[in-house]
Amino acid sequence: MTETYDVIVIGAGPGGYVAAIRAAQLGQKTAIVDKQWLGGVCLNVGCIPSKSLLKNAEVAHTLRERGKEFGFSFDNLSLDFSVAAKRSRQVSDRLVKGVGFLMKKNKIDVYMGTAKLSGPGSVTVIGADGAAKALTAKNIIVATGASAMVPAAWKVDGQKVVTYLEAILQDKLPKSAIVIGSGAIGVEFATVWNSYGMDVTLVEMLPRLVPLEDEEVSAELEKAFKKNGIKSLTGHKVEAVETTDSGVKVTVSAGGETKTLEADQALVAIGFRPNSKGLGLEELGVEISERGFIEIDERMATNVPGIWAIGDVTGKLMLAHVGSAMGIVCAENIAGHETVTLDYEMMPRATYCQPQVASFGLTEAQARERGYQVKTGRFPFQANGKALGLGDYAGWVKLVVDEKYGEILGAHLIGHEVTELLPELTLAHMMELTPAEIARNVHAHPTLSEVLMEAAHVAEGAAIHI
Repeated sequence: MTETYDVIVIGAGPGGYVAAIRAAQLGQKTAIVDKQWLGGVCLNVGCIPSKSLLKNAEVAHTLRERGKEFGFSFDNLSLDFSVAAKRSRQVSDRLVKGVGFLMKKNKIDVYMGTAKLSGPGSVTVIGADGAAKALTAKNIIVATGASAMVPAAWKVDGQKVVTYLEAILQDKLPKSAIVIGSGAIGVEFATVWNSYGMDVTLVEMLPRLVPLEDEEVSAELEKAFKKNGIKSLTGHKVEAVETTDSGVKVTVSAGGETKTLEADQALVAIGFRPNSKGLGLEELGVEISERGFIEIDERMATNVPGIWAIGDVTGKLMLAHVGSAMGIVCAENIAGHETVTLDYEMMPRATYCQPQVASFGLTEAQARERGYQVKTGRFPFQANGKALGLGDYAGWVKLVVDEKYGEILGAHLIGHEVTELLPELTLAHMMELTPAEIARNVHAHPTLSEVLMEAAHVAEGAAIHI
């Protein structure tokens, strides 16, 4: 028997399940399909469990490296990573159960299995038992996400060569690791592992760590990593990854010279490829880019009526919160409800290494390249009372401002918990506030948020505490 819906969502990650909820709220009879997890990669093996591990790592780092500063001493400090791993699974499971509750609350039918578009408006779901279920809908939202990109010659065995998936599920740590790629995943795992005493080397092909961030942020992060004992090899290309009896051997090259690195484990964190194959999209004529991303317009619609796509599979900006925002906009467009147009360049970006990195919009260099007359407002955490009290005062905040109109073109933050400071700035940009108005907004004292106010004062040429 075929079940009929207004909306079928394929993929139950942060984009898919949010789209399903919003569609149901707007009166659409909705179903969601996923082959493995409610909550997708993010809740199960990505954003959420990694943040749990990072909290454990923060405590471990304090106990191992900063006990004297805070007046702690230990005769025999023991760090059990398996407990951290177990806690991360508990946190993940709790949120996944929450998604299941939300599906029931919003009367969304859930199908676990592999989905394929079998014709216009038709989806076939193959369950784990091999049984097929036929579904039809006026609108189908593809939210299938992306998978770790690994060159064919690098053989992931789940032990010596791993991706984020195997890395986040392991409950025992090797003594040393080579992390290939210094994007968010690479630097976050480097932070966790280093905090537990692992010997970590980061290898990045581009000239600097977190290469998509502001250049000054990259330099500040590399300085902090060096202080903590994380080795960084930027501008180095990985030529080969091989397993040995004792671990891995990674061959890298730079400036015409080649050298070999050895460690117990290698983490491949060089990017993601979209999960767009095998869904039946090509057969229906859905336009897909050369890199495999589903092409969409600002409404999240593909070129085929009734087929929509959101999240990582579109390649717009591979971040969970962006997928969720796309899901809401997509559902609202399907229902004919008032909605917005997303500006992906101005979306917040957060990296949870230590120190944290947060940003949105244009870097200072990008703004100058586009012809803006730029002024900046920069303020260090070293002059912030709350940061000093916390004992975490590395880093700073930088606002990038159009001098002519006062528009905030971007912001770049590095420091303790800066990901929590970003919303004030993205809201200010959305509401077209200027640094002058941020500076006039009274910030509670002592808080880390005062650094935003101080940076705004600097941008206005009226610095108070520097």
